[in-house]
Amino acid sequence: MAVPARAYLSIGEVLTKLRGDFPDITISKIRFLESEGLIDPQRTPSGYRKFTSIDLERLRYVLLAQRDQYLPLKVIKENLDAMDRGLEPTSTIGGVATPRPVLGLATIDGEMAASSFGATNEMRLSREELLKASGLTEDQLVELESYAMISIRGRHYDSDALAVAKAVTEMASFGIESRHLRSFRSAADREIGLIEQVITPLTRQKSAESKARAEEVQREIASLSIRLHAALVRGGLHRLR
Repeated sequence: MAVPARAYLSIGEVLTKLRGDFPDITISKIRFLESEGLIDPQRTPSGYRKFTSIDLERLRYVLLAQRDQYLPLKVIKENLDAMDRGLEPTSTIGGVATPRPVLGLATIDGEMAASSFGATNEMRLSREELLKASGLTEDQLVELESYAMISIRGRHYDSDALAVAKAVTEMASFGIESRHLRSFRSAADREIGLIEQVITPLTRQKSAESKARAEEVQREIASLSIRLHAALVRGGLHRLR
């Protein structure tokens, strides 16, 4: 959806909004921060900068980090990149950014909520960050990738990869190895195929309404499949008693 024209701010308007907290801020300083790659405002056809609320908040973060934490621009830029990738930035020089906690699947009266599915997946982790955050070893990660249980998207791993990695690490404490978990991948693929069969007629219609309906159906069936899986596992465990 297009952003309304007045959702953008001129550089002068940005200056006015920042001066209350940062009296020394100047247009030259804003341009310098842009030249250093800390902000990237859009441009009008005639070349004027137009800032969004996100640009404004990034500027606030940069100025606060300089003033209150005495962080150099190199560290601030690394922190902005970390936040863009879904990480908690470091507040000290030489610190390490860490992944934000992955939200657990929501439940309602013990049942999986459909809203747990289809959320935007913003986290982007390097290989080293994934290993550190999950506790996996390099050999375990290589094995999981060979089973297609974890995959890299572009140059980064996402929050789904982190969730799988953490689960595998915790299961390993019970003596369950990665090779024992391949059936989970196969079962997931079958469920994905079933959902795809249901939503394909909707996605072929190309209209915005059909796309929205397909996304809703996808979430609902995914939620139901998790509930069914959990019920079957519980039932099977009850029979073992």
